[in-house]
Amino acid sequence: MPSILPIADPASLAAPRPRAERERREQVKLAKRLRHQVGRAIADFGMIEEGDKVMVCLSGGKDSYTLLDILLQLRKKAPVSFSLTAVNLDQKQPGFPEHVLPDYLRSLGVDYHILEQDTYSVVSRVVPEGKTMCSLCSRLRRGALYTYAGEQGFTKIALGHHRDDLVATFFLNLFFHAKLSGMPPKLLSDDGRHVVIRPLAYVREDDIVAYAEARQFPIIPCNLCGSQENLQRKQVKRMLDAWEKESPGRIETIARALGDIRPSQLSDPKLFDFLGLGKRGDSPPPDVHDWLA
Repeated sequence: MPSILPIADPASLAAPRPRAERERREQVKLAKRLRHQVGRAIADFGMIEEGDKVMVCLSGGKDSYTLLDILLQLRKKAPVSFSLTAVNLDQKQPGFPEHVLPDYLRSLGVDYHILEQDTYSVVSRVVPEGKTMCSLCSRLRRGALYTYAGEQGFTKIALGHHRDDLVATFFLNLFFHAKLSGMPPKLLSDDGRHVVIRPLAYVREDDIVAYAEARQFPIIPCNLCGSQENLQRKQVKRMLDAWEKESPGRIETIARALGDIRPSQLSDPKLFDFLGLGKRGDSPPPDVHDWLA
């Protein structure tokens, strides 16, 4: 007599479906939110125009993967026509998995290029042992990418910095460099040759983490240079994380404040005409030395 298999509880069979469906709906909502935020940033700051040739800098981290993914989605329905090319700089760091990005980009069918430049050896030779490598490494990386962008005629260089990066940079400059400046969503390079855009300027890092997990991007670890936990940026990030835990929404409030500057409420005479404010008569103001005791 054949054995009789126990009948599964219908409730147990049905349970995973609603959960899976909820997760699917949340992922759809997240993708829609990211597309909306990136689209709004592009419109607010005039990041992409008709005929632009956009170089998307791809590092292999969650931010740049998300940037490329969302831009590819937006391009399908964008009001302007533009091209995208993913560019990665292989800096010859020990253990860097050279196959990951080419395999992924080929699977997407996206135009891409891998630059090779041994900046790791340069940084390792120049920076004393125990000192942080990030500053010099960043300058060399930026130089290589800018040079390639100029050679290939790219009109925009897209970077994966998000809202939390913009806020952290503001406090980094405030605390360690005594200046009120940050990381703008769009800027002209110092030599005036390149326009750099940050389409993720309105996107929360937590949303990028969730999106990267949902999309299962092949993340390349960012610790190939070794752990450098005492970096000033990491100190600021720990501070912001603590603030957000204590008062949820604080980072968003700060991010909005960065877009609502009141020069007359600060103290920089280069940005606001304090000398002319309420001035009586036409006589020129006295020299500053006349007021010094």
